[in-house]
Amino acid sequence: MSRISVRGFAVASATAVTTVGAVVGVASGDPQTSTDNFEATAADMTLLADIPAGQQAQVQTASLTQQADAQAAAADTTARKSAEESARVQAAQDAKDKKQAADDKVEAEKKAAAEEKKKKEDAERASRDATRSTSTSGSFPQQGSYTVAEVQSIARSMVPADQFQCFSNIVNHESTWNYKAQNPSSGAYGLVQALPGSKMSSAGADWQTNPATQIKWGLNYMNERYDSPCGAWSFWQANNWY
Repeated sequence: MSRISVRGFAVASATAVTTVGAVVGVASGDPQTSTDNFEATAADMTLLADIPAGQQAQVQTASLTQQADAQAAAADTTARKSAEESARVQAAQDAKDKKQAADDKVEAEKKAAAEEKKKKEDAERASRDATRSTSTSGSFPQQGSYTVAEVQSIARSMVPADQFQCFSNIVNHESTWNYKAQNPSSGAYGLVQALPGSKMSSAGADWQTNPATQIKWGLNYMNERYDSPCGAWSFWQANNWY
């Protein structure tokens, strides 16, 4: 804006104020104030009259332009703040979605692992059930007597390989692999010291003389009560009985 335009604004404003002051002076009855104010107003109006009408229009146009620029700047600031807030909200939502996806993945992996474990346990249980339901005592010819090595060989063919050592540990403590061992005080009998020994008749009528029948009964007992010979051995170690 030119010096003339600025001066035009100043003159117009001063003129208006001076005019009002003059009126007030007259109303208050102060002759000196009234005279001074009218003289100042006359001088200012003379200055304003010195500015061409076209330049006065330019002053007004410049003022409107400044107002428009200020409004545009305010609108830009508001729009920028709105965009920043939207970006912040979106970033927070993205982070939340990402965390939820990660949690879902972990949960799915846990579920898959649990299902895989259950399948494995079901397969092992089915294998044990098959072992329990299979009669093996008839697979061995009846003998008048059996050596420890022969009894152990029969046991190895009947007991799952991963359970044999546990089964062997129990039999070794209970009877030292003597299929005719009998406890004189309790009456427990056989390799696994069934009490009473007649319990083993559920596996075969020859339970007193056939180690295979005793092994079959003992294996079924350990599976049913302790889930496996190793489960029975763990209990035996803690209690010295099973």
